[in-house]
Amino acid sequence: MTFFKRVTMACALLLAAGSAQGQTFSDAFAGFGSKDGEPIEIEASELQVEDNSSTATFVGDVVVTQGDTSLKTERLKVYYIGSGSQGEESAVQQRISRLEAAGGVYISAKDQTAKGDSASFDMTREVMVMTGREVVLSQGPNVVVGNRLTVNLKTGQANLTAGGSAVSSPGGGRVKVRIQPNSVQNGN
Repeated sequence: MTFFKRVTMACALLLAAGSAQGQTFSDAFAGFGSKDGEPIEIEASELQVEDNSSTATFVGDVVVTQGDTSLKTERLKVYYIGSGSQGEESAVQQRISRLEAAGGVYISAKDQTAKGDSASFDMTREVMVMTGREVVLSQGPNVVVGNRLTVNLKTGQANLTAGGSAVSSPGGGRVKVRIQPNSVQNGN
């Protein structure tokens, strides 16, 4: 499999990973992959492809964009499985099994954002988990804070939890929500 085909496949599957629909804050993950006609752009300081371990790693101010949706992180590692052989139709027999973003993760779409220290996308189970000292979800003036966000990318169901100790979580182990009155009615 050529270098460029691996990169293209990794990028396409990364963007398809966030196809969540459902709860308000899970919509921040819905942008990638839902705009089939729009180009996918990835920028990074470096790209490392390791055939022996079946990984591709984007390093240094990684920015992935499609339309008005973007993912920013310091490091994005893509794990793929399957054969690198190609048939007559040039069909690639590999698929992405997992994506791991680390060094701060920021996802934005229109007025919605999600940020944390790291995120993993399990492509087989279609689950995204974002963790951090603070995982902050916002839509306009509304904010939800915890330290572990789990999103089912198939159903859009989202679950935000907070750790049990005040040391690990600034909120003392509690999820915090701030809702601006009338913000939903005003289109935020």
